[in-house]
Amino acid sequence: MRIVIRLPQVLVGIGVVALGAVGLAAIAQYAFNMQPCPWCVLQRFIYIVVGVLALVAAALPGIARRLFIGLALLGTLSGIASALWQQLHAVNEASCDLSLAERIVSGLHLDSLVPQLFIAYASCGDAAVSVLGIPFAVWSCILYVILALLLAWSLRVSLRSR
Repeated sequence: MRIVIRLPQVLVGIGVVALGAVGLAAIAQYAFNMQPCPWCVLQRFIYIVVGVLALVAAALPGIARRLFIGLALLGTLSGIASALWQQLHAVNEASCDLSLAERIVSGLHLDSLVPQLFIAYASCGDAAVSVLGIPFAVWSCILYVILALLLAWSLRVSLRSR
């Protein structure tokens, strides 16, 4: 028996996983008191953008699909960059005040639109917690890399099927 994987199914899976990551972050915050820093909050927003772009791409044909896949791929690359920055630089900062992440989140008014998800309650140093011995930012980076690889594969398949 041969399993056939269709591109829209992969894109829906990417969307569900990306949005699920935000759900897990909210559970970590509200059930386990793991308060987010500005970089955590920014990554939540990026996951939502990637998830929505992937879901829209799943519903579109042709060049529009490729455009949305490409935008989602760029989103994952920015997610990788923000997770790496959080882990390698921001975690050593006593304060995240006026960081790029904080300026983006406040500039987009995310903290006032959906404060339950987009208000940073911790500094970057305080938010540096580990799950199974691996920092939360590294888990996020790993997930962004997986999503980026899946989106790159999806873009390649989409380009081949022209």
